[in-house]
Amino acid sequence: MPKIGMEPLRRRALIDATISAIGERGSLDVTMSEIAGRAGVSSALAHHYFGAKDELLFATMRHILSELNTDTRRVLSVAMSPRQRVSAVVAVNFSDAQFQPEIIAAWLAFYVEAQKSPALRRLLKVYARRLHSNLMSGLTAILPRSEADRVAEATAALIDGLYIRRALKDGVPDAQTAIALIEDYLETKLTRRSMP
Repeated sequence: MPKIGMEPLRRRALIDATISAIGERGSLDVTMSEIAGRAGVSSALAHHYFGAKDELLFATMRHILSELNTDTRRVLSVAMSPRQRVSAVVAVNFSDAQFQPEIIAAWLAFYVEAQKSPALRRLLKVYARRLHSNLMSGLTAILPRSEADRVAEATAALIDGLYIRRALKDGVPDAQTAIALIEDYLETKLTRRSMP
């Protein structure tokens, strides 16, 4: 089994500590020193790996997006029909790995920060394009392209909106209710299409 060097482990520990700190604070108003302490490394080492806090925040957002992308590819690879592809994309966004308080808080904080940070705004645009494309991969086989495009846009807005609403509430995130709400919308759109 190949050995993993200390640098990747420490970088990952710093990213995990960043997600945890943002989740607890509910904003990006965390210091490198606080993040380093959570990760069990010195502040100097955190700066060595990432430079400024902005670079660590960017790496953290990239990590969150990469994890979501990996999970999405996995669920799409086993979807047996176009409709299952759409449901898989919805469900993966509310999976245990994705729809947890720290990740939800990080998303909300990144959305806010993207208003000021061109680098984070670019990452969020990548996320939006990828989500739209993944939804379209199923919807275009069910609906005419222009209608599929509108349904994909609305579904993505529901996903993002439910994250924002959950971030502003207390308590354990209710993924099943979120999925059911989006599935109700999809059924309404797709059933109406199949009616004579």
